[in-house]
Amino acid sequence: MAVIEVQGLTKAYGDTVANDRLDFSIESGEIFGYLGPNGAGKSTTIRQLMGFQAPTEGTATIFGHDVRDDRELRQAKARIGFLPGEPAFAPSVTGAEFLDYQAELKGDTRRDELLDLFTPPLSRPVREYSTGNKQMLAIVQAFMHDPDLLIMDEPTSGLDPLKQEAFHDFLRAERARGTTVFFSSHILGEVRRVCDRVGIIRDGRLVTVENVAELLSRGGKQVHLHTETPLTEADFDLDGVVGFESEGREVRFTFTGDYNALFAALADHRVVDIDIDEPPIEEVFMHFYGDEGER
Repeated sequence: MAVIEVQGLTKAYGDTVANDRLDFSIESGEIFGYLGPNGAGKSTTIRQLMGFQAPTEGTATIFGHDVRDDRELRQAKARIGFLPGEPAFAPSVTGAEFLDYQAELKGDTRRDELLDLFTPPLSRPVREYSTGNKQMLAIVQAFMHDPDLLIMDEPTSGLDPLKQEAFHDFLRAERARGTTVFFSSHILGEVRRVCDRVGIIRDGRLVTVENVAELLSRGGKQVHLHTETPLTEADFDLDGVVGFESEGREVRFTFTGDYNALFAALADHRVVDIDIDEPPIEEVFMHFYGDEGER
Protein backbone atom coordinates (compact mmCIF):
# COMPACT_ATOMS: atom_id res chain seq x y z
CA MET A 1 0.00 0.00 0.00
CA ALA A 2 1.30 3.47 -0.87
CA VAL A 3 1.89 5.79 2.08
CA ILE A 4 0.10 8.63 0.25
CA GLU A 5 -2.43 7.96 -2.52
CA VAL A 6 -3.99 10.95 -4.28
CA GLN A 7 -6.91 10.34 -6.65
CA GLY A 8 -8.64 13.08 -8.62
CA LEU A 9 -7.89 15.64 -5.91
CA THR A 10 -9.46 18.97 -6.84
CA LYS A 11 -9.77 22.24 -4.96
CA ALA A 12 -11.70 25.15 -6.42
CA TYR A 13 -12.37 28.61 -5.05
CA GLY A 14 -15.28 29.77 -7.15
CA ASP A 15 -14.02 29.89 -10.73
CA THR A 16 -10.37 29.51 -9.63
CA VAL A 17 -9.11 25.92 -9.61
CA ALA A 18 -6.06 25.63 -7.34
CA ASN A 19 -5.72 21.84 -7.75
CA ASP A 20 -7.14 20.15 -10.84
CA ARG A 21 -7.75 16.35 -10.70
CA LEU A 22 -4.38 15.42 -9.19
CA ASP A 23 -3.31 11.77 -9.28
CA PHE A 24 -0.08 10.49 -7.72
CA SER A 25 1.20 8.13 -5.05
CA ILE A 26 4.18 8.06 -2.71
CA GLU A 27 5.75 4.79 -1.71
CA SER A 28 7.18 3.86 1.68
CA GLY A 29 10.77 4.95 2.22
CA GLU A 30 11.07 7.40 -0.68
CA ILE A 31 11.70 11.12 -0.80
CA PHE A 32 9.15 12.67 -3.13
CA GLY A 33 9.61 16.25 -4.26
CA TYR A 34 6.62 18.35 -5.25
CA LEU A 35 8.04 20.94 -7.60
CA GLY A 36 6.58 24.08 -9.05
CA PRO A 37 6.81 27.88 -9.07
CA ASN A 38 5.15 29.92 -6.36
CA GLY A 39 1.39 29.90 -6.83
CA ALA A 40 1.31 26.60 -8.72
CA GLY A 41 -0.88 24.85 -6.13
CA LYS A 42 1.69 23.06 -3.97
CA SER A 43 0.56 24.45 -0.62
CA THR A 44 -3.10 23.82 -1.46
CA THR A 45 -2.32 20.13 -1.96
CA ILE A 46 -0.53 19.95 1.37
CA ARG A 47 -3.34 21.72 3.21
CA GLN A 48 -5.81 19.15 1.87
CA LEU A 49 -3.58 16.24 2.86
CA MET A 50 -3.37 17.64 6.39
CA GLY A 51 -7.11 18.19 6.62
CA PHE A 52 -6.92 21.99 6.80
CA GLN A 53 -9.01 22.27 3.64
CA ALA A 54 -11.59 19.86 2.25
CA PRO A 55 -11.31 18.74 -1.37
CA THR A 56 -13.91 20.01 -3.79
CA GLU A 57 -13.69 16.65 -5.59
CA GLY A 58 -11.56 13.54 -5.35
CA THR A 59 -9.75 12.23 -2.33
CA ALA A 60 -6.44 11.21 -0.81
CA THR A 61 -5.42 8.58 1.69
CA ILE A 62 -2.47 8.54 4.10
CA PHE A 63 -1.52 5.11 5.47
CA GLY A 64 -4.87 4.00 4.05
CA HIS A 65 -6.85 6.61 6.00
CA ASP A 66 -9.16 8.91 4.06
CA VAL A 67 -8.20 12.55 4.61
CA ARG A 68 -11.87 13.57 4.27
CA ASP A 69 -12.75 11.63 7.44
CA ASP A 70 -11.67 13.48 10.61
CA ARG A 71 -11.45 10.33 12.71
CA GLU A 72 -9.36 8.49 10.15
CA LEU A 73 -7.12 11.50 9.59
CA ARG A 74 -6.38 11.75 13.32
CA GLN A 75 -5.10 8.18 13.22
CA ALA A 76 -2.83 9.03 10.30
CA LYS A 77 -1.55 12.24 11.92
CA ALA A 78 -0.12 10.29 14.86
CA ARG A 79 2.48 9.02 12.36
CA ILE A 80 3.09 12.33 10.54
CA GLY A 81 5.58 15.12 11.10
CA PHE A 82 4.39 18.39 9.56
CA LEU A 83 6.34 21.50 8.61
CA PRO A 84 4.09 24.29 7.26
CA GLY A 85 5.24 26.83 4.72
CA GLU A 86 4.96 29.67 7.24
CA PRO A 87 5.46 28.28 10.77
CA ALA A 88 3.50 30.20 13.39
CA PHE A 89 4.57 30.54 17.01
CA ALA A 90 3.30 32.41 20.05
CA PRO A 91 5.82 35.27 20.07
CA SER A 92 6.26 35.44 23.85
CA VAL A 93 7.24 31.79 24.43
CA THR A 94 10.82 30.64 24.29
CA GLY A 95 11.97 27.95 21.87
CA ALA A 96 12.38 25.53 24.76
CA GLU A 97 8.83 26.17 25.99
CA PHE A 98 7.46 25.62 22.50
CA LEU A 99 9.26 22.27 22.18
CA ASP A 100 8.14 21.21 25.66
CA TYR A 101 4.54 21.87 24.64
CA GLN A 102 4.97 19.91 21.40
CA ALA A 103 6.49 17.03 23.36
CA GLU A 104 3.39 16.85 25.57
CA LEU A 105 1.18 16.68 22.49
CA LYS A 106 3.01 14.07 20.41
CA GLY A 107 6.11 12.74 22.15
CA ASP A 108 9.78 13.59 22.18
CA THR A 109 12.28 10.87 21.36
CA ARG A 110 14.75 12.75 19.15
CA ARG A 111 14.89 16.33 20.41
CA ASP A 112 18.51 16.25 21.62
CA GLU A 113 19.73 14.62 18.40
CA LEU A 114 17.96 17.22 16.29
CA LEU A 115 19.22 20.14 18.37
CA ASP A 116 22.77 19.00 17.69
CA LEU A 117 22.07 19.62 13.99
CA PHE A 118 19.66 22.54 14.09
CA THR A 119 20.47 25.16 16.68
CA PRO A 120 17.71 27.70 17.41
CA PRO A 121 18.44 29.79 20.54
CA LEU A 122 16.06 27.94 22.85
CA SER A 123 16.32 30.31 25.80
CA ARG A 124 15.18 33.35 23.81
CA PRO A 125 11.56 34.35 23.03
CA VAL A 126 10.52 33.38 19.52
CA ARG A 127 9.72 37.03 18.73
CA GLU A 128 13.49 37.65 18.73
CA TYR A 129 14.19 34.83 16.26
CA SER A 130 15.47 35.36 12.75
CA THR A 131 13.62 33.63 9.91
CA GLY A 132 16.29 30.92 9.85
CA ASN A 133 16.01 30.26 13.59
CA LYS A 134 12.23 29.97 13.31
CA GLN A 135 12.66 27.45 10.49
CA MET A 136 15.13 25.38 12.51
CA LEU A 137 12.73 25.33 15.48
CA ALA A 138 9.95 24.17 13.16
CA ILE A 139 12.17 21.41 11.72
CA VAL A 140 12.96 20.12 15.22
CA GLN A 141 9.27 19.94 16.17
CA ALA A 142 8.41 18.14 12.91
CA PHE A 143 10.92 15.34 13.47
CA MET A 144 11.29 15.05 17.22
CA HIS A 145 8.55 12.43 17.75
CA ASP A 146 10.18 10.18 15.11
CA PRO A 147 7.29 10.10 12.60
CA ASP A 148 6.98 7.57 9.77
CA LEU A 149 6.00 10.28 7.26
CA LEU A 150 7.13 13.89 6.90
CA ILE A 151 5.00 16.40 5.00
CA MET A 152 6.84 19.68 4.51
CA ASP A 153 6.13 22.89 2.61
CA GLU A 154 9.35 24.61 1.41
CA PRO A 155 11.39 23.18 4.30
CA THR A 156 14.67 25.02 3.63
CA SER A 157 13.10 28.47 3.32
CA GLY A 158 15.17 30.93 5.36
CA LEU A 159 18.01 28.51 6.14
CA ASP A 160 21.57 29.57 5.37
CA PRO A 161 23.52 27.38 2.88
CA LEU A 162 25.29 25.36 5.60
CA LYS A 163 22.04 24.54 7.38
CA GLN A 164 20.41 23.71 4.05
CA GLU A 165 23.12 21.16 3.36
CA ALA A 166 22.83 19.77 6.90
CA PHE A 167 19.09 19.38 6.34
CA HIS A 168 19.64 17.57 3.03
CA ASP A 169 22.13 15.20 4.67
CA PHE A 170 19.61 14.57 7.44
CA LEU A 171 16.87 13.76 4.92
CA ARG A 172 19.09 11.24 3.17
CA ALA A 173 19.81 9.57 6.52
CA GLU A 174 16.09 9.49 7.29
CA ARG A 175 15.40 7.76 3.98
CA ALA A 176 17.99 5.13 4.90
CA ARG A 177 16.01 4.55 8.13
CA GLY A 178 12.85 3.94 6.09
CA THR A 179 11.16 7.29 6.69
CA THR A 180 8.91 8.58 3.90
CA VAL A 181 9.25 12.24 2.95
CA PHE A 182 6.96 14.45 0.88
CA PHE A 183 8.04 18.04 0.48
CA SER A 184 7.26 20.93 -1.81
CA SER A 185 9.91 23.16 -3.34
CA HIS A 186 10.42 25.66 -6.14
CA ILE A 187 14.17 24.94 -6.22
CA LEU A 188 15.22 22.38 -8.83
CA GLY A 189 18.69 21.98 -7.28
CA GLU A 190 17.20 21.01 -3.93
CA VAL A 191 15.06 18.34 -5.54
CA ARG A 192 18.06 17.06 -7.48
CA ARG A 193 20.14 16.60 -4.34
CA VAL A 194 17.72 14.61 -2.22
CA CYS A 195 14.66 13.29 -4.07
CA ASP A 196 13.97 9.88 -5.60
CA ARG A 197 10.97 11.02 -7.61
CA VAL A 198 9.33 14.31 -8.37
CA GLY A 199 5.87 15.52 -9.26
CA ILE A 200 5.73 18.77 -11.21
CA ILE A 201 2.67 20.97 -10.78
CA ARG A 202 1.82 23.94 -12.97
CA ASP A 203 -1.28 26.09 -12.75
CA GLY A 204 -2.86 23.52 -10.45
CA ARG A 205 -2.31 20.60 -12.85
CA LEU A 206 0.13 17.76 -12.40
CA VAL A 207 2.35 17.93 -15.46
CA THR A 208 4.44 14.83 -14.82
CA VAL A 209 5.63 12.39 -12.17
CA GLU A 210 9.02 10.84 -12.83
CA ASN A 211 12.32 9.90 -11.28
CA VAL A 212 14.80 12.69 -10.75
CA ALA A 213 17.44 11.29 -13.10
CA GLU A 214 14.97 11.41 -15.99
CA LEU A 215 13.88 14.92 -15.08
CA LEU A 216 17.44 16.21 -15.01
CA SER A 217 18.36 14.54 -18.27
CA ARG A 218 15.71 16.74 -19.92
CA GLY A 219 16.07 19.77 -17.68
CA GLY A 220 19.61 20.57 -18.78
CA LYS A 221 21.86 23.23 -17.29
CA GLN A 222 22.10 26.98 -17.66
CA VAL A 223 25.41 28.04 -19.22
CA HIS A 224 26.84 31.54 -18.83
CA LEU A 225 30.03 32.25 -20.82
CA HIS A 226 32.38 35.22 -20.87
CA THR A 227 34.89 35.09 -23.73
CA GLU A 228 37.63 37.34 -25.09
CA THR A 229 35.83 37.79 -28.40
CA PRO A 230 32.09 37.82 -29.09
CA LEU A 231 30.42 34.53 -30.00
CA THR A 232 27.38 33.90 -32.18
CA GLU A 233 24.82 31.13 -32.20
CA ALA A 234 26.65 29.64 -35.20
CA ASP A 235 29.60 28.94 -32.91
CA PHE A 236 27.28 26.61 -30.96
CA ASP A 237 25.66 24.61 -33.72
CA LEU A 238 25.11 21.75 -31.28
CA ASP A 239 22.24 19.52 -30.31
CA GLY A 240 20.82 20.67 -26.99
CA VAL A 241 21.36 24.44 -27.14
CA VAL A 242 18.13 26.17 -26.12
CA GLY A 243 17.39 29.87 -25.70
CA PHE A 244 20.70 31.25 -26.96
CA GLU A 245 21.27 34.90 -25.95
CA SER A 246 24.38 37.03 -26.43
CA GLU A 247 25.38 40.49 -25.29
CA GLY A 248 28.85 41.53 -26.35
CA ARG A 249 31.28 38.95 -25.02
CA GLU A 250 28.71 37.31 -22.72
CA VAL A 251 26.57 34.38 -23.82
CA ARG A 252 23.75 32.56 -22.03
CA PHE A 253 21.82 29.44 -23.02
CA THR A 254 20.30 26.26 -21.61
CA PHE A 255 22.15 23.11 -22.60
CA THR A 256 20.72 19.58 -22.66
CA GLY A 257 23.27 17.89 -24.89
CA ASP A 258 26.65 16.15 -24.57
CA TYR A 259 29.07 18.20 -22.48
CA ASN A 260 32.06 16.76 -24.34
CA ALA A 261 30.66 18.29 -27.53
CA LEU A 262 30.13 21.61 -25.73
CA PHE A 263 33.72 21.77 -24.49
CA ALA A 264 35.02 20.72 -27.90
CA ALA A 265 33.15 23.67 -29.43
CA LEU A 266 34.74 25.98 -26.85
CA ALA A 267 38.27 24.74 -27.60
CA ASP A 268 38.67 27.23 -30.45
CA HIS A 269 37.75 30.21 -28.24
CA ARG A 270 39.45 31.80 -25.26
CA VAL A 271 37.10 31.50 -22.28
CA VAL A 272 37.50 34.13 -19.57
CA ASP A 273 34.84 32.68 -17.28
CA ILE A 274 32.19 29.96 -17.39
CA ASP A 275 29.34 29.21 -15.02
CA ILE A 276 27.16 26.09 -15.36
CA ASP A 277 24.19 25.89 -13.02
CA GLU A 278 20.67 24.55 -12.65
CA PRO A 279 18.23 26.53 -14.81
CA PRO A 280 15.48 28.52 -13.08
CA ILE A 281 12.50 26.25 -12.61
CA GLU A 282 10.37 28.52 -14.81
CA GLU A 283 12.73 27.75 -17.71
CA VAL A 284 12.39 24.01 -17.13
CA PHE A 285 8.63 24.39 -17.45
CA MET A 286 8.79 26.62 -20.50
CA HIS A 287 11.31 24.57 -22.47
CA PHE A 288 10.30 21.06 -21.50
CA TYR A 289 6.75 21.06 -20.14
CA GLY A 290 5.12 24.04 -21.82
CA ASP A 291 2.98 22.07 -24.26
CA GLU A 292 1.87 19.58 -21.62
CA GLY A 293 1.14 22.34 -19.13
CA GLU A 294 -1.33 23.95 -21.52
CA ARG A 295 -3.42 20.85 -22.05
